[in-house]
Amino acid sequence: MTTTADEFLAERRFGRFQRHLLIWCSLIIVFDGYDLIIYGVVLPLVMEQWQLTSIQAGLLGSSALLGMMVGAITFGTLADRLGRRVIILSCLALFSVVTVINGLATTPTQFAVCRFIAGLGLGGVMPNVVALVTEYSPRRLRTTLVAIMFSGYSIGGMLSAGLGILIVPRLGWEVMFFLAGVPLLCLPFMWRHLPESLDYLVRKGRHEEAERIAQQLTRQEGLDSIPRLAASEEADAKAPVAALMQPQRRVSTLMFWLASFMCLLMIYALGSWLPTLMTMAGYPIGKSLGFLLVMNLGAIAGAIGGGLASDRLSPRLVLIVFFVAGSCALALLGLKSSTLVLYALVAVAGAATIGAQILINAYVAQYYPPAIRSTAVGSALAVGRVGALAGPLVTGMLLSLSLPHAVNFAAFAVPGLIALVAVSLIGRPSTATTASPHTG
Repeated sequence: MTTTADEFLAERRFGRFQRHLLIWCSLIIVFDGYDLIIYGVVLPLVMEQWQLTSIQAGLLGSSALLGMMVGAITFGTLADRLGRRVIILSCLALFSVVTVINGLATTPTQFAVCRFIAGLGLGGVMPNVVALVTEYSPRRLRTTLVAIMFSGYSIGGMLSAGLGILIVPRLGWEVMFFLAGVPLLCLPFMWRHLPESLDYLVRKGRHEEAERIAQQLTRQEGLDSIPRLAASEEADAKAPVAALMQPQRRVSTLMFWLASFMCLLMIYALGSWLPTLMTMAGYPIGKSLGFLLVMNLGAIAGAIGGGLASDRLSPRLVLIVFFVAGSCALALLGLKSSTLVLYALVAVAGAATIGAQILINAYVAQYYPPAIRSTAVGSALAVGRVGALAGPLVTGMLLSLSLPHAVNFAAFAVPGLIALVAVSLIGRPSTATTASPHTG
């Protein structure tokens, strides 16, 4: 009997192999999230030390996002050709080493260059861990497991915010960057235990390695034999970017890109400026960083809850609900409310922005065949990074206008409404090939 590697993996039960893969990939995303949130944590002190205007600070924050945009499409496409494992670990080493060096920066220019180079690695990791976890997940748990893995992003953000509260006022912002070298200690273990894409191994004729992985998966289920494995859609693998724009996928691809653009614009505008906005509204720096912590807690709940709902209902329906809730929460944040209400709104905003982007990543990974999966996720994230790049800059320009606090937060809700429209159009008028039972 012959079956594709993707179908073989989709029919497996969740066991020890998948659990270990999920742990390693979640840990990678924790490191990624820590590095991403650092800038928002240190921004008030960096602005004060180098006497930066809000527009200059926005440009500085966008340097990492520009690197992530380039890294997502470059390393996403490379991984479909060279393998996901080597690209993931190379990107992890790149952003860890350069972030440590970033702590030695003495000028805004040095800081920006380091953030751009680190951004290449940060952007390259995400599409590949999404693709790898999606491939090895049972069909009925794919969105849920990707969401659980991506909750590591919020754990990393919480870690960054929590350490920022403890460390930055006492030891300075530089220490936050030095701590980013910890992932380097894990690289030897990841090199040994992180598996390569099974579909990639089959496509490249590395059948012995593919059979070893397949045997591990069948043994944990008590099975004695494995079917003959075939690769999926070889033609797509030869021109992965062009395959995204085939007639049956074109509309959905464009709508995924637009939704990712708007969602990441909101995430990075908030991630970079939320502590500063709350400080401007009269909250002390410790409490302002607390809002960042709560936003990431909300994101964890939103991602996991949304993943479970998506695997049982429709990813598109869940995303629509998220964007409606997120837009309302962001608009209400600008109104005078008690601290408890503000924390609740920030939690909802985190769930409906960071959580929504995690669901979009999982949705994209399921929507396209394995041969172009990293390219598909990478391209959506690359376009999304344009929004992420614009987020801190546009917010800096908005703050320079000295508009009322309520207007600043109302502006954050607009991208959510646009993303709502984009998600509602996914799958229309054509239907894409997908490994998921739900196309939305």
